[in-house]
Parts: sequence; structure tokens; C-alpha cells
Amino acid sequence: MLSITDTYAPEHKYTPWQFHFKDTSGLVALIHGYSKIHVRLVCIGTVRVSYCLIIERDWHCWKIDMASEDSRFVRFEGDHLELAKLTSPNGDNGIKFNEKHVAPRVLSRVFSEDYKRVKRRRRIFDPRGQTIHQWNKIFLVACLISLFVDPLFFYLPIVQDEVCIDIGIAVEVFLIIIRSIADVFYVIHIFMRFHTAYVAPSSRVFGRGELVIDSSKIASRYLHKGFFLDFIAALPLPQVLIWIVIPNLGGSTIANTKNVLRFIIIIQYLPRLFLIFPLSSQIVKATGVVTETAWAGAAYNLMLYMLASHVLGACWYLLSIERQEACWKSVCKLEESSCQFDFFDCNMVKDSLRVSWFVTSNVTNLCSPNSLFYQFGIYGDAVTSKVTTSAFFNKYFFCLWWGLRNLSSLGQGLLTSTFVGEIMFAIVIATLGLVLFALLIGNMQTYLQSTTVRLEEWRVKRTDTEQWMHHRQLPQELRQSVRKYDQYKWIATRGVDEESLLRGLPLDLRRDIKRHLCLELVRRVPLFDAMDERMLDAICERLKPALCTENTYLVREGDPVNEMLFIIRGNLDSYTTDGGRTGFFNSCRIGPGDFCGEELLTWALDPRPTMVIPSSTRTVKAISEVEAFALIAEDLKFVASQFRRLHSKQLRNKLRFHSHQWRTWAACFIQVAWRRTIQEKKGSC
Repeated sequence: MLSITDTYAPEHKYTPWQFHFKDTSGLVALIHGYSKIHVRLVCIGTVRVSYCLIIERDWHCWKIDMASEDSRFVRFEGDHLELAKLTSPNGDNGIKFNEKHVAPRVLSRVFSEDYKRVKRRRRIFDPRGQTIHQWNKIFLVACLISLFVDPLFFYLPIVQDEVCIDIGIAVEVFLIIIRSIADVFYVIHIFMRFHTAYVAPSSRVFGRGELVIDSSKIASRYLHKGFFLDFIAALPLPQVLIWIVIPNLGGSTIANTKNVLRFIIIIQYLPRLFLIFPLSSQIVKATGVVTETAWAGAAYNLMLYMLASHVLGACWYLLSIERQEACWKSVCKLEESSCQFDFFDCNMVKDSLRVSWFVTSNVTNLCSPNSLFYQFGIYGDAVTSKVTTSAFFNKYFFCLWWGLRNLSSLGQGLLTSTFVGEIMFAIVIATLGLVLFALLIGNMQTYLQSTTVRLEEWRVKRTDTEQWMHHRQLPQELRQSVRKYDQYKWIATRGVDEESLLRGLPLDLRRDIKRHLCLELVRRVPLFDAMDERMLDAICERLKPALCTENTYLVREGDPVNEMLFIIRGNLDSYTTDGGRTGFFNSCRIGPGDFCGEELLTWALDPRPTMVIPSSTRTVKAISEVEAFALIAEDLKFVASQFRRLHSKQLRNKLRFHSHQWRTWAACFIQVAWRRTIQEKKGSC
């Protein structure tokens, strides 16, 4: 029996409940009315055997403390157990606590590892999951497109030859469609925010924390933090104002359109621009970078700089039209009797009063940039080049170039008039250009340097090596060997320290990587081809890459053998003089799939090994660049002690068959036996 109390009912006195076990691997409880209930068992004590039983059904949760003096009764198989109804000894079909059923409690928090159990039912997204990460990238692209589209509304007003301002209807319809599509992404983003869990602040002390999955808490947090900004950014203000509000306003339609576009676009542009920064921050927190490659990061920063030029060019175009209209109005004030401000709306072109005024007026000559009547200032280029009367693409690219040129030059070429608004606009261009140009250079330098940082480190290290060799006065042959080794190592590894990189990974992941890199190469060695997977994994886990340049001696005859080498690429010469015996010389060629240093394996397989490392019986010299895997003495001894199959007679015979030293000894014994046989035959004759 287990004594169980309800920890969610503090008003009661923890009257114990009786639970009966069906067997040691399952639990049959007295649960009223439910035949399928999920159970989790969590240990909450160490001194006394104490447990916490959590019962979940339909996302309602009961938490019950369980205590038992004998731990053998508390054994469960798996994370979820099915509880079955069982009639209690008293004839009641349910668990009652002081004649009251246990009150359900809504499950509002889960650990990150338990999130997958509830995400399908709750439709709540993990903020650190792949879905949110992919959506953030998609929404970032949508935000950039929206920031590009909004300034294009400034190009809607166009100056006609009849000294009036009109609206480009075709461009207007196209921009409204694109803007509406972009607004859909903002609405989807609000929906995603309402269904994205967040990490409880109180659970950030250790680990990844607990995810709050309660929809009401998520909505409450979002409404108090971030919703207002997202809502303002998602409003389709230009569409509503252009199609509904402006046509119903009194006065000139063109004047209303220009004024509304100027203020509404700028007011909504600021929150949309601000949304990029927390969005980029979330992407950086998830992956460490906004883009996967350095070149993409540099292009992203350059695109932001071009976006600023695009905005400045659009503003300059709209202000140029307003300055041109201001000149017309100045002329109109001089002709009070025959001129009205409404004449500058192209809807009034066919009006008889407007036609008679246009014939007698001198507005075209007075509002020319060459005239001294009106100062156009920095907007003179727009009038002189007839940008305000050009087609959409012509005026767009001209304005984009104007913005990029003045942003890059910090506005040094701008000759302003005495208008305060114009001077303030020039100040904004100079300040913004200074800040953005510095950020662009710094960010692009960071991104581009990340592609060559290892190359620069290698160059610095190579310079240090050259200075050291010159200081120590090494001979030219040694210097050339060092240079060749550094060059070959750079080609093979690209400056990456593989060992330190692998040491920073978990053991299981490190084992899988080693298996991927080394297993097929190790199997090329005939000695290892017959070994089982576990033994090969142990060997792969301890193999270290080794590089040798041409004419390098891997080991000399008589020197201690510190490692066993398994050749992957390249060729070596292996020869012996049998300890310096006069007239004895044996050599062979070692290639891919061969090994050397087999004396070390014989030493490791010795049941009573000594601390003295064996000496090499052969000299091994690289005749080309060689790539190999090395197994040092300590690692080889560890593998031999853990896997007794290495001590089998079959493996020993295979080692002797592929060993060049054993082949040499066998050839010597055959020669001796043959000579002895020849001498015996001669003696018998």
C-alpha cells in the first residue's frame, strides 16, 4: 500500500488514500469515472523514499504526494501508465477526499523536453523550436519587403505639363496589392505571437527553463508587451486612406493625398522599422547569426544601407513636388484675381477659368530653376532633370541614385536654401549617412574578415615560424621541410584544430563523428576488417589524424615505437638491417591500407606487459605526402584491455600475416632452412 495525500487541497488535512498495485510494474488506482489516465512518477526526496504522482487527463492535472517505506513497491515501466477503474473495498467507484472529488488543475507549464507531448493538442509553438525559427526568417523577409514598398507611395504624385499634379492610378493599384500581401504576414505574426509559449522567468535559474503553455497567460503577456506595436504595424492604413478616406474629404484630392501619404506612411514606417531589431535579435539568439554565410551577412548589411538610400530618395521626390507646388502657389498669390490653388489639381485642367488663367499666366517661366524668383535649393535637380514629370522607373532610379550619393558623401554636395525644413532634411541626411556608413563598413568588415580569419592566423603563424628559424639559424634543408609541412597541414585542415573542436562536443556526438570520419578508412586496413562494430568504434574514437611530408622519417630502426600508424593516403619505404647485421638489407613499400608500428600491438597484447615501450625493428620513411591515423601506446593498451578478442589466436595470426617484419623473419627462416637442406644434401653426397 501507498499512503497518498492531495497537495492541491490545502484546506483539507491530507487524509490518506489507499492505492492498490496490480503488480510491481503497474498501478491500479481508484479513479472515479476515468478509464484512461496518464501518470508520471517523479522522485522528490532522497532520505526517505518519497515520490510525486502526477495524474493527467484532457490537459487537467492532479498532483499527489506518494510516500512509502519500501521502495520495491514503486516501479513503473515507461513514462505513461494506464490506470484502470477498480471498485474500492467500500464499494465506491471513485477516490473521494472528505467526500469530495479531487478538483482538476489546468496544466500551464511544461519542461522543454515534455513540450512535444502537448503541442498537438494545445497548438502552442515552442519559441526555440524550428517552426518559430523558420517563421522569424520568413517574417524578416516580409518586413524588408514592406519597408521597401511603403516609400514607393511617395512616387504616386506626378507633375504634368499643364502645371498640375496627378496621381498614377496603375502604380497606385499595384502598390496597394503588394502592400496588402505584406500586411497579411503582419496579421499572421500576431496570430503566431498569441500561440507561442514563453520561458517562465522564475525557471531560468538552471537549464532551458519551463515553457508556459497556458493560452490565457500567453495572451495576457503579449497584450501587455508587444501587441500594440504589432497591431499598429499591421493596420492597412494606406489602403483605407487612399480608397475610402481621401475621396470623401473636401478640397483638393491631390493635396489631401500628398499630406496623408507624408504623415501616415512615416508614422507607420517607424514601428515597422523597429520590429526588425527584436526580430533579428531572436534569430541571432536561436542560431548565433542572422545569415548562414558571411557573404550573405555582408549582403544583408548592404541591403539595409540601400534601403536607407531608397527612403531618402522617395522623401526627396515628394518634397521636390511640394517645393514645385509651393512655387506655383507663390505665383498664384501674385495673380489674385484670376488664380486659385485648386487649379494645380489635374482634375481641374478642363475648367474654363483654369484654361484662361494658364494662357495668361507666367508660372512656367517664374518657377524655372534658372529664375531668381524662387529658391529650389536641394530640390533644383528634380526640376532641372524633369524627374517629377518622368515615368515611374526613370524617376525611381534617379531618386535612388540621389539618395545613395548624398548618403555616402554625408550630404557634402547639398546646397540648401534658407528654408528651415530643407535645412533640417539636409542635417538628417548628413547624420544618418555618418551613422549608417560607419555601421556598414564595420559590419561588412566583420563578416568578410570571418571568411579569411584562419588564413590570416596561418600567415601570422608562418611569419613567426620564419623569424624563429632565422633566429636559430636553421639550415636551408630543415627550413624547407618545415615550410612544406606547414603548407601541407594547411591544405589538409584549413587551419581548423580538429581535436579541440571534437573535445568540445558531447561524447555520443563525438563518437558518431569519429565513426563517420574513420570507420570506412579503418576498414581498409585488413587487420581491422574482421573486427566487430564495438571494437571498431573504440578504435575510431581514439584515432588521431597524422600528416607527414615527403622525406620525413616516421620512425627509425631501434627507436621506441610510440604510436601505431594506419596509412590512408601516400606511400612510404620500410626497410631494416636486422639490427645492423653486415650484408643484411630488406625493404618494402607501404601504401594505403597498410600499417606500421606493429611492435606496439604485440606489446599491448602481452598479458604481462612491461612499462618499457618496444623498439622499432624497421625504418619507415615517407616518399610522398602521407595522411594516416595514429593510435598511441596508451590508447592501444586501453583497447586491448577492454576487448579480449584482440587476444585471439586468429587475430594474432592475421597480424603476423600483414606485418612486414614478420614477413621478413619468415623469409629469413625459409632461407636458413633452404640453405641447411642444401648443405645436408651436399654432405650426403
